Formats: sequence, structure tokens, C-alpha cells
Amino acid sequence: MSGKKVKALLESSSHVVAFTGAGISAESGIPTYRGADGLWDKYDPNKVADAEYFSLDPAYYWQFVRDVRYPALRDAAPNRGHTALAELERRGRLRALITQNVDGLHRDAGSENVLELHGNTRRIRCLDCGGGYSLEALEERMRGEMPPACPDCGGLLKPDVVLFGEPLPEETLQEAIRQSRSCDCFLAIGSSLAVQPAASLPAMAKQAGAGLIIVNKEETPLDAMADIVLRDSASSALDGVLER
Repeated sequence: MSGKKVKALLESSSHVVAFTGAGISAESGIPTYRGADGLWDKYDPNKVADAEYFSLDPAYYWQFVRDVRYPALRDAAPNRGHTALAELERRGRLRALITQNVDGLHRDAGSENVLELHGNTRRIRCLDCGGGYSLEALEERMRGEMPPACPDCGGLLKPDVVLFGEPLPEETLQEAIRQSRSCDCFLAIGSSLAVQPAASLPAMAKQAGAGLIIVNKEETPLDAMADIVLRDSASSALDGVLER
């Protein structure tokens, strides 16, 4: 029955917005933060993902990037969930893709209108001179020095991601809110819907009259307000969406 409901909702929609969390990238080998076997079970988020702690001990954060994040990013490739969303955009059905993920896999898959609420780990900036670099370009530096220094000025480098205690990029957030309030169908995929303010976007869409589809293997706080809840992997569910 849910398949028929998905088909009917999509066929009646002209402005679809997708919202993705760590669950979609888990299928590409990117560890999730929360849930079973999440990174926060092994690493203290108050050290690894906190802006104040980064300023006190940037080497601790960069060791995490070198030993955990970079190897996962280097070996990861878009999965069927990523490519299905890119195909929905290509067909003109998907207007915007809002993501909490910082791995860049949506762009690798071919999605163009991507709103990265929490930034992108692959982009590195110098906090002193403002220079920008790719994570790959710093691989040798990460092996030889902690924290790695800016190649141009020797200043402190930081991945272009939002840490705890930092605001979301205002322009990106406002566009995500605009898209959520103007869509007629909102797909929330692979997100625990627990991190604010991003997790409020599906509720905004629903309150504005959009149909809400939640795809997640585990329960979320917004399941009760959804029109359709699919307890499935992102790739399997989105393959089904494309077929329909």
C-alpha cells in the first residue's frame, strides 16, 4: 500500500524537495554519528565536533580527520540513493536537495542544486589568510604535522564544516527554509531528525501543506506527522521511487 501512496503523492507533486542525513551515506561506507555503531559511541562529540574545543586543541580534531574521516571519504563513492536523487533532479521533479552531510557525495553523483547545511569536509580554509584547499591536497601535511599548517601562510586550517557552537551558514539555511515552505512534497531520507534547526524543515514543509515522506530504518520524532513512513534503506526506497 505504501508504494501506491508514494506513487500517488509524487504524481500529484510538481515541487519536490529532498532532505538527507547520515543514513544515505552510510551505504557508501561513511560512518554515521548517532545510532548503532555511530561515531559518537567511540569518540567524544564534545571534543571532536565542538568549536570551542577545536580552538583549544586543533590537533585532536585533525587527528580524527586524518585517521577516521579522510580514509572514509577517500574510499567512498555515491551509492544508488545518491544517484537516484540526481536522476530525479535531472528529470525536473526534484527542485532542491538539502543535506546535513558533509561528504560531498551528492555533488559527486551529479546533483546540482545542493544546499549543504553543515558545510563540506573536503573544503579546507585557513582561519588566518582565508586561503582555500582540498582535503586531498593536504594528505601529506596531515601525515607530517599536527595540526597541518596553511601551505601559504602557516596559519591554522579548519575543514569548512559547522561545529557545535557555530551557526549554520545563513544564506544556505534561509534558502532551505524557503524551499521547504514552498514545496508540495518533502522527502526526508536517512536522518534521525534530531539535530536542530535542520530537523525542523520537514515540519515546516508539512505545516505549509506539503506531503511528507520519511525514509529511515529507525523511528524519528516526526513519524507521526508523516503521510508515508518507509522503514527501508535509502538506496532501496529511492530505487522504488524512480521505478514508480
